[in-house]
Amino acid sequence: MHRKHLAAAVLLAATLTGALAPVAAARPSDPVQRQLDLLVGKDGVPGALAYDGRATRTAGVADLVSGRPMPGSEGRFRLASDTKAFTATAVMRLVADGRLRLDDRAGTYVPQLAGSAITVRQLLKQTSGLPEYSALVSWTEAGTPEEYLALALDAEPDFEPGADWGYSNTNYLVLGMVIDEASGVGFRTYVERAILRPLHLGDTYWPAPGEMALRGPHARNYGVHPASPEAGVVDVTELPGYEFGASGGLVSTPEDLNAFWDGLFGGRLLPGWALRLMTRDTTDIGGRDIYPAGSRYGYGVASVPLSCGGVYWGHGGDLPGGSVGGGRATGGRGTVTVYTTTWAAEGDSLGHLQGAVDAALCARGRG
Repeated sequence: MHRKHLAAAVLLAATLTGALAPVAAARPSDPVQRQLDLLVGKDGVPGALAYDGRATRTAGVADLVSGRPMPGSEGRFRLASDTKAFTATAVMRLVADGRLRLDDRAGTYVPQLAGSAITVRQLLKQTSGLPEYSALVSWTEAGTPEEYLALALDAEPDFEPGADWGYSNTNYLVLGMVIDEASGVGFRTYVERAILRPLHLGDTYWPAPGEMALRGPHARNYGVHPASPEAGVVDVTELPGYEFGASGGLVSTPEDLNAFWDGLFGGRLLPGWALRLMTRDTTDIGGRDIYPAGSRYGYGVASVPLSCGGVYWGHGGDLPGGSVGGGRATGGRGTVTVYTTTWAAEGDSLGHLQGAVDAALCARGRG
């Protein structure tokens, strides 16, 4: 799962929720529950949830004011950078349909990149060298994708296209613009048609322009708002989700997110050759940022080793008010979503969040 620093975190909007599964009774021997309890009791996370398709485990509260319990797997939250996997899948659907090619130059579809050597493949793999735009924006007013891209293009590139790997939301901002042009209907509509409707992900949606609140049941989120960091930790549940776009704008549930991972890696969205490219044309990112040794980044998805052997494929995301991790494991170990209601992307909290993912998938394999 990928975590960006706080200045960039708001661009990684992510909401997760899930099925109306029963909340599992906590057992001292339950390794998943133990990690969630550590997130709340030791790390100070207000609320945490893990959903593995069979049971929902929670810890903490959904609202620090009322003390109400965490919602079950039906609770929505912002998907943040998990959105990138949906965007990458949409790009690969267009590739499979012959509407664009991986080695097309991005400038073919995005006039601001005319003359640039950056390709669609490099955007997907985070190897374009485009600098992070979210650290350059003003959080007091909205902008357009073109304006955000202009900020990045005015900065020095991180490296020459294809020369290195560097996680940047700008890559997926541009991919949204590529989808707009190649599909003719805009990336939001295309993702709905190519992914959300075929998988019946009825609780996953793109926020409307100006929409700040989350629809349906959800926990409150707490963190440092980038527009007013001097205020310290505040309630950051309401955010301009539309602005997060193709790099982080989706809202979903744990059930829907798990269904997406199962649909993608189960071959329901793409032909086999396209899925193989997403997961085999990869870069070793072990030890970089938050990725443990042995991790690899493909096309909008990453693989992370499991303690019980094999790997899981997924993504992750962070906001000042939340972190999410999980995905689908190899070897029939199932699928899991874990999220917190505050930023948990470093130190012990990151270890406990990743530990909950690992424990859920490894326990599922033994079940």
